[in-house]
Amino acid sequence: MGRKEEIIVGLDIGTTKIACIIGELNNDGMDIIGVGTHPSTGLRKGVVINIDATINSIKKAVEEAELMAGCEVNTVYAGIAGGHIKGFNSHGIVAIKDKEVRPADLARVVDAAKAIAIPMDREVIHVIPQEYIIDDQDGIREPIGMSGVRFEAKVHIVTGSVTSAQNIIKCANACGLDVADIVLEQLASSEAVLSEDEKELGVAVVDIGGGTTDIAIFSGGSIVHTAVLSVGGSHLTNDIAVGLRTPMAEAERIKQRYGCGMTNRVSPDETIEVPSVGGRPPRVLGRHILAEIIEPRVEEIFSFVAREIRNSGCEDLIASGVVITGGTTILEHMPELAEEVLGMPVRRGLPTGVGGLVDVVRNPKFATGVGLVMYGAQNEERSIFRVREEKVYDKVAKRMRDWFSEIF
Repeated sequence: MGRKEEIIVGLDIGTTKIACIIGELNNDGMDIIGVGTHPSTGLRKGVVINIDATINSIKKAVEEAELMAGCEVNTVYAGIAGGHIKGFNSHGIVAIKDKEVRPADLARVVDAAKAIAIPMDREVIHVIPQEYIIDDQDGIREPIGMSGVRFEAKVHIVTGSVTSAQNIIKCANACGLDVADIVLEQLASSEAVLSEDEKELGVAVVDIGGGTTDIAIFSGGSIVHTAVLSVGGSHLTNDIAVGLRTPMAEAERIKQRYGCGMTNRVSPDETIEVPSVGGRPPRVLGRHILAEIIEPRVEEIFSFVAREIRNSGCEDLIASGVVITGGTTILEHMPELAEEVLGMPVRRGLPTGVGGLVDVVRNPKFATGVGLVMYGAQNEERSIFRVREEKVYDKVAKRMRDWFSEIF
């Protein structure tokens, strides 16, 4: 196998940054061989609002990663987020044809589960199986080969705006990249930061990015709830810019360097230099003033998360607590504040399970990018997504061939 086939690329198209992560599959697992980032200006709350600016940022991030990895990128797994994302659970039932579950039965039961009415402006992004039931025997993960008559599937369906997905594909295509799959960002992050034990016992992953806070709840090894909140780290930056009367770029730098989630953990003697706007001289302020601006907003974000978990009805399923990840969670004492607000154990999630440039990607801000690479490694057999699908005739012919092979 040539090196080209072994390379998998994750493209995290975020509100504040575009991250391109290149992974190489080997016998021992996955090695990260290239990382590229570039500030993102073409998105708002996870949704593309400026095509040209987004294309430019993607190009810069991909070029940086290609240079580091010494290879050319053609196909990517792209992340999707935004307030338009909606997730819900569904249920499908079919009869088993030959009294034994075959791949065709599996495809039919999943089709039955996703045969629900969704508006024209939305499309299904993921159909994630939770469990299968054969003749009232539940909790089945691998049904193929099992005997039975009645076959049921419980699935979690994620839908999103058609135009938002198309704009992501359009931006990637304009950079000369094919999109192998569009992946929900918190699903990707959970691949990188959660252990199998946590998924089995019950866990919530909360990915706090620049424009959105993405939530995914796992129980019994499968996903049971997803949600996207339109609030994130850029709201913190805005609060700091207004509160300290400093430019947005400086507010972002101050947040990353001196930000702290809890005021009572900051020494009253610590000071920071704050640049002013309009050519005025910089000022020296106490670091606790910065913490006083940050703490209420972070509390608000976690209170929204707590409300979402409560409303989902999954509160009792989260036995192993909450894992927070994403660029905003780098701030000091974020897990402690989250524990206070959520009332359950919280840890900061860092990407694990990969080799190579571990010291570079071992940071919450790369959780989604690394997760996209890991997701791609598990789901390699994918079709290429294009904005305009020209091969409609070929698709119909393939469906007809599959149908005839099932009958005869």
